[in-house]
Amino acid sequence: MTGPDEVTRPAAPTAPAEVLDCRGQRCPLPVIGLARRLPELPVGAVLRVLADDPAAAVDIPAWCRMRGQEFVAAHSEGPGYEVRRTH
Repeated sequence: MTGPDEVTRPAAPTAPAEVLDCRGQRCPLPVIGLARRLPELPVGAVLRVLADDPAAAVDIPAWCRMRGQEFVAAHSEGPGYEVRRTH
């Protein structure tokens, strides 16, 4: 079982490089977790952020635009948001 902010590595080869579990956290904590973890990944890697705060649906894509990172997708299961490190 994983807790808030715990990072796990999915087994599937096509899955994101890592999953950051921010479920149960409220704005701005999921974005802060994303901002701290993404620079630790190699350029091109995808991080899936699990966040059930409704504000994350707006905040995570906005953070990507402001920081020049690629917002890849939003998924209803989790719910999760995928971000690719571009630089």
